[in-house]
Amino acid sequence: MHRWQREISIALSLIAAALVLAYFIGHLSTLLLFITIFLYIRQSLAISELEKWLSRGAFGDMRHKKGIWADIYYHLWKLKKTEKKRKKKLSRMVEQFRTSTDALPDAAVVMGSYAEIEWSNRACRTVLGLKKSDKGQRVPNLIRNPAFVQYLKSNDYSQKITIPSPVNENQILQISITPYGEGLRLLLAQDVTTLKNIERMRTDFVANVSHELRTPLTVLKGYLETLVEIDGGETFYSKSFQNMAEQTERMTVLIDDLLLLSRLETKHRHTECVDAPHLIEQLCQDSRLPIKDIGRIELSLDSDARLLGDETELHSAFSNLVSNALKYSSTDKPIKVRWQNDAEVGVFLEVEDFGEGISSSEIPKITERFYRADVKRNQKISGTGLGLAIVKHVMARHEGKLEVHSQLGKGSRFRCWFPNNRVC
Repeated sequence: MHRWQREISIALSLIAAALVLAYFIGHLSTLLLFITIFLYIRQSLAISELEKWLSRGAFGDMRHKKGIWADIYYHLWKLKKTEKKRKKKLSRMVEQFRTSTDALPDAAVVMGSYAEIEWSNRACRTVLGLKKSDKGQRVPNLIRNPAFVQYLKSNDYSQKITIPSPVNENQILQISITPYGEGLRLLLAQDVTTLKNIERMRTDFVANVSHELRTPLTVLKGYLETLVEIDGGETFYSKSFQNMAEQTERMTVLIDDLLLLSRLETKHRHTECVDAPHLIEQLCQDSRLPIKDIGRIELSLDSDARLLGDETELHSAFSNLVSNALKYSSTDKPIKVRWQNDAEVGVFLEVEDFGEGISSSEIPKITERFYRADVKRNQKISGTGLGLAIVKHVMARHEGKLEVHSQLGKGSRFRCWFPNNRVC
């Protein structure tokens, strides 16, 4: 209240003077009206001066002010000073951010709601070919790769994509987009050329070595089969020959699986309209399966939907799921195979067994190459550890998704989903 004492004192002094003057000459109301007008004009001039001071940026020494106006000027000056410090701090932080992002080897672009460039770092010049003057331009107009444009329009950024650099076609970029804020998106482009070259070398090496091993293994297998037939199971070496033949067969299956994986990673997609129900029925009645196993399979073909895809790849994926179900469940338990349609999602193949099951911690790993679930069994089950890796690659090549639900001691359910655009 003391801040207003000077203003109140001035008003009271004027009113006292008016009362004294009115005692001698009268006209009290007129005098009070003049005093009110005077005080109004005085405060209006003070407000006008404050407005001019603020419009100049609140610069200038106002220590000569008195009373409440001195306090107002002081507080505004204090706020201005605090704001100035905050701006300097923010400017330093922005400059540090720009310096650090310019040091990044990966290209970073902040895009607005219409994919226009809000900000980009220095790496964008050499990796994506973007310039400082491109600010405000739409990214699809500058990076015209069809796969990238489709990825940007899809608004589904759960997966990353790989495209050649717009600047250098021999440079491979991995693109990821992260939405944040209100309509903003952060685009990151990482140079993965070296990684892709290493991956290609590894794939080529596996394919070449596997291919070269097939010939000697075929010869070895032929000689072992001949020795087993000649021996007739009557000599000391009979069991050794039989074990060698079994291990040679296992190596042959392993090499075939490795070659199939290499083809899935490198060869171009072949698409045709595949009669999926007929394909599933054939593999469930495969003559190479033991009669007792064929009798365990309960087949339900609830849809006649066909699939756009590669019949050989689909057969390989489906047969791996069925053979795994037969292999990892008791001979007295059924295997349920279903081909069904979901109008909203698509079609799916479901293979369910009632065997040993898989622990929840191991489910994310079972599609890795050579991974075998750590389960204590009475007898060892043969296998290459590549079956589910093949299924995963086939599903990816057919825009599908593999779902696994399992519970230890109760069994597992594998479901291969195919989107509606794959139905023909």
